[in-house]
Amino acid sequence: MLRVVIVEDEWHSREMLHHLVQEYCAAVQVVASAASVEEGVAVIRKTRPDLVFLDIEMQTGNGFELLEKTYSLHFDVIFTTAFEHYALKAIKFSAIDYLLKPIDVEELIEAVEKVHRKRKNEWHSQQLAVLVHNLQTKNHEQHTITLSTTEGLEFIKVTDIIRCEAMGSYTHFFLKNGRKILVSKHLKEYENLLTDYHFFRIHQSHLINLAEVERFSRKNGGHVILKDKTLLKISSHRRELFINLMQQ
Repeated sequence: MLRVVIVEDEWHSREMLHHLVQEYCAAVQVVASAASVEEGVAVIRKTRPDLVFLDIEMQTGNGFELLEKTYSLHFDVIFTTAFEHYALKAIKFSAIDYLLKPIDVEELIEAVEKVHRKRKNEWHSQQLAVLVHNLQTKNHEQHTITLSTTEGLEFIKVTDIIRCEAMGSYTHFFLKNGRKILVSKHLKEYENLLTDYHFFRIHQSHLINLAEVERFSRKNGGHVILKDKTLLKISSHRRELFINLMQQ
C-alpha cells in the first residue's frame, strides 16, 4: 500500500487529485494533503509518506524548495503542473514523472504503477537526490543525468558522456570509461536535454559532446574526430553552425 501526500495550493485541484487517486489507483491511501510549501514540509515529516504529488508552482513558493528540505526522508515524487516550462527539463533530467493539468486518468494510473514497480529497487530514492543536486549546483560540469534502462537506472555525470547515437527508437550512450548504455528513448529527447550542456547534433543519428572533439576535417563533406578516435560525418546543413560553435 502506497501512503500518499498531496501538496497543492488550489483547493479544487487538490480535491480533484485526491478523488482521482482514490478512485483509479490501486493499493494507494491518501494520508494527508497540504496547501503550501511550509505545510507540505510539516505534513511530510509527520506522516513519512511513500509518494508525494507535488505542485511545482504555488503562491507560497515552489515544489523544489520543499524537496530541498525533505528529500532525505526517502519518498517518491510525481510532479503536477499546469505549464510546460523550464522546470520540466530538470525533472526529465532526473527521470522523475510529472503530470500536466488537467490530469489525464490513464497517465495518472501509469505514473503510480511505475512508483509501485520502482519501490522494489534500492535506487529509487537516488532520483530525488540527483534532482536536488542539480538544482543546487550552478556548475553544469557537476550535473548528473538519470538514464532509465531495462535493468534499472544509471546515474551518469554529463561530462562523462562522449556521444549519443540513435538506434531507431533507442539511444546508445557512449561513455569515457568505455561503457555503452542503451536507453529506450529517441535521440531527440536527449538533444533537447543536453543542448544546454554543450552538446550538438551533427547528424540525424549523432549527438556529440563538443568538449570531446579533437579535430574537424573538411574532407568528404566534413567529419569530426573525437578524443576516443571515433570519426563521424557532419551533415551539410549542420556544418557551418558546428564550426561557429567550436570557434566560440
